[in-house]
Amino acid sequence: MTLRRELLCDTAISVLATDGGRGLTHRAVDRRAEVPLGTTKNYFPTRETLLQAAANRMTELHVAAVRRLRDTTPADVTATDVAELYPALLRRAVADDPTHVLAMLELYLEAVRRPGVREALSRMAVANAEAGAELHRTAGLPSTARDAGLLDAYFLGVAISLLALPGDALREVGLDDPYALGLGLFSAAVPRAVPGRSDVQATGTS
Repeated sequence: MTLRRELLCDTAISVLATDGGRGLTHRAVDRRAEVPLGTTKNYFPTRETLLQAAANRMTELHVAAVRRLRDTTPADVTATDVAELYPALLRRAVADDPTHVLAMLELYLEAVRRPGVREALSRMAVANAEAGAELHRTAGLPSTARDAGLLDAYFLGVAISLLALPGDALREVGLDDPYALGLGLFSAAVPRAVPGRSDVQATGTS
């Protein structure tokens, strides 16, 4: 991917996050990327191709991030280390920079009606699940791609709730503690991974 295409795709992701699917137009991307009007349309002639390009770019970024995480994970990583990763990821996705979570939600909605977007998101989901399961197994957890895929689905749903609901509603339904939520997501998808429980130390034994 050329630098100009990367710029336009990254900008499309940003527009999706701030303006929603309806706000994603060629002109909106041109203006935010500060390129001459018509540039985005030259690269991506239709809105369909622009959406697919944004989905492909997000997939590329997510796969690269998961690969970096996998490659930098120490061999002696523990179940507790892995569990603690999810509150940090949730905080980053919701409080630090929600751009990708919001853009992903818009792309998921578009994917219901657009097979090209669906295909790009499916590659990201599979790659994330496989890498997540591998990370869990490195920590001695009997995780499968299904477990990791379920965890990703839980994560996205909770992140959207934290971004969309007001604080009083979050407190009312018990979603006002992002740290506990991150740990809870992990233990819900990988039940034997609750930090401090005896079955964590016993993981890998029958």
